[in-house]
Amino acid sequence: MLSSEARQNLIQRLRKIEGQAQGIQRMLADDRDCREVLNQLASVRAATRRVSLELMRYYMMSRLDDSQHLNPEETVDDMIKFLMRT
Repeated sequence: MLSSEARQNLIQRLRKIEGQAQGIQRMLADDRDCREVLNQLASVRAATRRVSLELMRYYMMSRLDDSQHLNPEETVDDMIKFLMRT
């Protein structure tokens, strides 16, 4: 489970990404150079990847904290399966 601070941090990052996506829409509407648009898309892709990794970190830490209820091998297997899906 995410702490309130962690949740707010992720929401703040996602709002920034939302603003970037809206900016890209404006760039397209304004017929901006494709290279500029592609550069901004790459920035959004990198930002969403960072949010995903941070959320994954919180998930893994919670799984490790809860590992006293699980077999350590099952915990590691679960994490690897999760990582393979992302």
